[in-house]
Amino acid sequence: MKVQPFHLAIPVSDLQKARKFYKEILGCGEGRSSDDWVDFNFFGHQLVIHYKPVEETEKAHSNPVDGKDVPIPHFGVVLEWDVFQEFSNLLRSKNIEFEIEAYIRFKGQVGEQATMFFKDPCGNALEFKAFKNKEQLFAK
Repeated sequence: MKVQPFHLAIPVSDLQKARKFYKEILGCGEGRSSDDWVDFNFFGHQLVIHYKPVEETEKAHSNPVDGKDVPIPHFGVVLEWDVFQEFSNLLRSKNIEFEIEAYIRFKGQVGEQATMFFKDPCGNALEFKAFKNKEQLFAK
């Protein structure tokens, strides 16, 4: 199956901080933009940040996975194993504050994967992961 790029639009309360984060920290190429939104090449996918004023929001939520509190909602990309290692080191060098530090989840089991979670400057949670065996991406 050929994977098609996804399109995801997310709210940000500070367009300039978020723009700098996705462009300079994550290295995403910038596409079209306006005063209220910016398109990014998010690892081959189209991510659009849209300005939305801060409002009273509900309490943050998480679900337990492999003994960790995974923030809900979140989004991200599945990287190649070696790219994940390089990317996590790059993020550490840029002093990213991790919600969940890079570690190996389901070690020795079907679906073994490296994963890490962090937030953008506006509170959107991101997960990047890599599978030891990419064929197990959807394994049960």
